[in-house]
Amino acid sequence: MVGFGFDSHRIGLGRKLYLGGVLIDEEYGTIAHSDGDVVLHSLIDAILGALGKGDIGEHFPDTDESFRNIRSSILLAKVLKFLEQENRKIVNIDITIVFELKKLAPYKQQIRENIAKICGIDVKCINVKAKTNEKMGYIGRGEGIEAYCICQID
Repeated sequence: MVGFGFDSHRIGLGRKLYLGGVLIDEEYGTIAHSDGDVVLHSLIDAILGALGKGDIGEHFPDTDESFRNIRSSILLAKVLKFLEQENRKIVNIDITIVFELKKLAPYKQQIRENIAKICGIDVKCINVKAKTNEKMGYIGRGEGIEAYCICQID
């Protein structure tokens, strides 16, 4: 089974930028109800998609104050319980982050390792790619960030 996930958020000053549960920057970050970790949000949606269980907004709505500023790693842990309940496991995760304001290459391995730790899988089963948008659109202007994820479960 395969699931696909996508997430995007606006960028603002005075916010923290978490990607894959790793603190990347404290000067500017995502504007979101939770911590706005687009990597983990896209992974959550990919897992939910593979399981046929809707999307992140259905399980963790931004109208619920209990999720305000929550770390996305906590949300991911809740979704991983769905895998356990169905006796399934993650086989492979492939993530693409699209961001213009900061080079992410120095963080890719740390992101992979953190996701592997949270998911309880081998780091070799996770790939992280970082791209820019070549100065085009809202990402190119530094106004936002996107992440795409595909996840295979067995």
